[in-house]
Amino acid sequence: MDYLNAFDDVGPADRELADRTRALLEARLMPRVADLYEEGKFPADLIPELAGLGLLGAHVPGQERVGPLAWGLALRELERADSGLRSFVSVQSCLAMTAIARFGSDDQRAEWLPRMAAGEAIGCFSLTEPDHGSDPAGMETRATRTASGWRLSGHKRWATNSPIARLAIIWAQTDPTIGARGVRGFLVPLPQTGLEVRPIERKLSLRISYSGEIFLRDVELAAEALLPGATSLGAALACLNEARYSIVWGAVGSAEACLEAALARTKARHQFGRALAAFQLVQDKLVQMLDDLTTAQLVARRIADLKAAGQLRHQQTSFGKRHNVAAAQRAAARARALLGAEGIVVDSHVMRHMANLESIATYEGTEDIHTLVLGADITGQSAFR
Repeated sequence: MDYLNAFDDVGPADRELADRTRALLEARLMPRVADLYEEGKFPADLIPELAGLGLLGAHVPGQERVGPLAWGLALRELERADSGLRSFVSVQSCLAMTAIARFGSDDQRAEWLPRMAAGEAIGCFSLTEPDHGSDPAGMETRATRTASGWRLSGHKRWATNSPIARLAIIWAQTDPTIGARGVRGFLVPLPQTGLEVRPIERKLSLRISYSGEIFLRDVELAAEALLPGATSLGAALACLNEARYSIVWGAVGSAEACLEAALARTKARHQFGRALAAFQLVQDKLVQMLDDLTTAQLVARRIADLKAAGQLRHQQTSFGKRHNVAAAQRAAARARALLGAEGIVVDSHVMRHMANLESIATYEGTEDIHTLVLGADITGQSAFR
């Protein structure tokens, strides 16, 4: 549904990846997505097919195959199916591959990027810790210099893809006594002596997404493991900004799926002698969903245009993440209500989206954090200090 024709001028070239993505997911994921969600299983068999479409790293600097708009439209299709699948692609492409492409050495790029684009090596990006989420600068993971390279010690949590990863990008504080103070990034091939990945289970959200925590106990790395261009926390935050762009578009997909489900249900079900969709209160909820979806579409489209023109500021991406996730959450909640008791059944899909959006609202910056980012931007006064 594109009520204000936000995408009418999108040409076939920009639509192609999204169209192929939707066709794949309708055929290969949607018939089983409810079962996968209930069982908490990731559809790993889709990885080669996602790679075959070019989805893994399609937008990565230096090897771009599509522009921001085409990339965004494809992300919308991924999350329209399930947020967990979009999260998998986002972590692989926007976080892990982007970190290597932007901040890695020529040798690191040559070793990892082709394998990751082919889906042969899955990456994870590990910044968050049990006690440090919104304030990553306070991280306690440490990297110290050794005679042959580096030694990492610490504890990371909520690393998407880590249970199936073959490469972990670990962010750590470096030793201030060696002139390299600050947060640096390290490429850690898996499995690795001294590194343990524990899957996080019993989740009620993002159930088809694999998450884990990483324990680093004196992990010895060669000097070449350091990402040479990542000289501060700003490098990690730049990668997160790419992931936020994916959320701006993914939230549109969730909202679309929920409105479509609500419309189908209220048109088909009859109460008191007529279709639910004929009642004023039902139409009010449907129009509020349309309002949220349409504004989210317009925000995503504008942000894509700014990104394509090289004019997108990180604060504008924060605006998009904050606005679109909240809009999708409202749409999902209204859809659940309109479906009545059927709305809580996994086969109806809307409560799956509703639960997933609780995680999306939290990672890559909560609504509160992005509120403060925007507040600082428009007032010139930072509330973080």
